Amino acid sequence: QVKLVESGGRSVQAGGSLRLSCGASGWIRSSTMGWFRQAPGKAREFVATVNWSGDSINYADSVKGRFTISRDNAKNTVYLQMNSLKPEDTAVYYCAADSTYWGQGTQVTVSP
Repeated sequence: QVKLVESGGRSVQAGGSLRLSCGASGWIRSSTMGWFRQAPGKAREFVATVNWSGDSINYADSVKGRFTISRDNAKNTVYLQMNSLKPEDTAVYYCAADSTYWGQGTQVTVSP
């Protein structure tokens, strides 16, 4: 069983930066890890994924060049560095392992 816990979400002004963390218990070293987000009234959407070795990374077009996903397998942790934040980045951000195990989410609010 894998348990994921996100942290690092908070309120920030547009143009600011945040780093989200996703700590995992259980085996995730062979898993593709991802970040997803859900804004109020909208469906959950893909943000970024990283494969087990960290050499295959994908981003949604809306975050390319601003967000960076990374993982530290020794710490069983996945990160999402978010720069140049925009109000439209406001959402609950979720961490997922193989799109099977999900965390509870962490709120990111970006004010104009």
